[in-house]
Amino acid sequence: MISLEHVTFTYPSASSPALTDLTLSVREGEFVLVAGASGSGKSTLLRVLPRLVPHHSGGRFSGRVTIDGRDVTLAAPRELAGAVGFVPQDPEAHATADRVVPELAFAMENLGVPQAQMRKRVEEVIDQLGIAHLRDRRLDTLSGGERQRVAIAAVLTALPRVLVLDEPTSALDPQSAEDVFAVLVRLRDELGLTIVCAEHRLERVAAFSDSVVFFGEELSVGSPREVFASSPYAPPVSMLGRAFGWSPLPLTVREGRSFASSLQVAPPAVRPRTAGDVAMRCNGIEVPNVLRGVSLELRRGEIAALVGRNGAGKTTLMRVLAGIQKASRGSVDGVRRGRAAFVPQRAEMLLFRDRVRDEVRSPEWLARLGLSGVADRHPWTLSAGQRLWTALATAFTRDVDVLLLDEPTRGLDPVGKDLLASVLREKADAGVAVLLVTHDVELVARAADRIHMLAEGEIVASGPVREVLGESLLFSSQTSKVMADPRFLVPSDVTG
Repeated sequence: MISLEHVTFTYPSASSPALTDLTLSVREGEFVLVAGASGSGKSTLLRVLPRLVPHHSGGRFSGRVTIDGRDVTLAAPRELAGAVGFVPQDPEAHATADRVVPELAFAMENLGVPQAQMRKRVEEVIDQLGIAHLRDRRLDTLSGGERQRVAIAAVLTALPRVLVLDEPTSALDPQSAEDVFAVLVRLRDELGLTIVCAEHRLERVAAFSDSVVFFGEELSVGSPREVFASSPYAPPVSMLGRAFGWSPLPLTVREGRSFASSLQVAPPAVRPRTAGDVAMRCNGIEVPNVLRGVSLELRRGEIAALVGRNGAGKTTLMRVLAGIQKASRGSVDGVRRGRAAFVPQRAEMLLFRDRVRDEVRSPEWLARLGLSGVADRHPWTLSAGQRLWTALATAFTRDVDVLLLDEPTRGLDPVGKDLLASVLREKADAGVAVLLVTHDVELVARAADRIHMLAEGEIVASGPVREVLGESLLFSSQTSKVMADPRFLVPSDVTG
């Protein structure tokens, strides 16, 4: 179905290629997971398939690309619209309409699909992705996760032969992510859809994948068990399997539990951290149709996570805390003006200057966050992960009392998430209060001290992270599920 032969591509402002002599083939009806470090070339590979690279990006391209037997090396993206559907990392930036149903119909209108057939496809896709409740909504009223599901639906209505997705669940809660992958697998199995998906949250997608393309020091291609047996990172259950020599290497919680039941491992000794004074407090925050009397405290020295399903009101609460949205009732107290730093979901919106080094004026932070090599590039030419690090660095370099981070892991690989957890702990130890909104349960398990769970605009659970995650069916780490014990949050709790 897909063939790349000796593909090399260099972006206009880059000194080295993003892809070098890449040769790859994908069979019809195959689900291919593309993994690897941030900036390793994953997004570039995905953009080569619908010919966004080099047609929209510019740059130097060589090699041959064939899709469904057709040489598309010189094709324009519009010529592939009916064959290749592409869902980018930032669907908010690629919307074409102001409401959900017109957004779903846009691609079909351009392909000349008859009106009656368009209506039928829209209804089918709405049901498949569980977004009937969003059909009459304006796009600018949707949460990031809701926008992501609508973006996937908009591509599926065109019935492409190949579906290309760049981190399709980065803004989705665990249940929504599971639902989306279930739909994709059904389309693969029943319609023969070929899927190429880049994803950093490997625990979400490994079990659904037929093969893995891993961008490491060398390109690795093979089955998930073959690749994750030696890749620099893997799903937590596979990391446990590697540590204990389980064979075959487990990819799912069910497979892991069959091995873990025979382990005799003492739970880790955990010393509760003592939080400091209250740095920020909100009391009875209400926003019509979103928040209903939310109260919480952020304490110095503590990393708190705010979790909940898509549309629960997490981003709205963060905007109120950051002072960029007014509540209809309630108050925010404690922090002095200018002493809180906020990084929104679309972190790149904080970037205004022409060079990375002009945004991040600290050589130490440029080096620490892996940005020294791109310091003279324009921020908008970077990978999503590198843009996020640049935006985060603008917050990390400020002297503040409170850090507010909304989905700070979009585009970050597992190594990057470890670095983020380390930086947040360093900030907390220096007396900063940290609040992060995230759907990344593994990051919460690794980094957070306290967790607040939001549902229907209300805090429904709040407490130490091990306590709250241990009582949750959805917001629980893969290691906890494998060990059937909430005292084990991450693989190192088991392996020591």
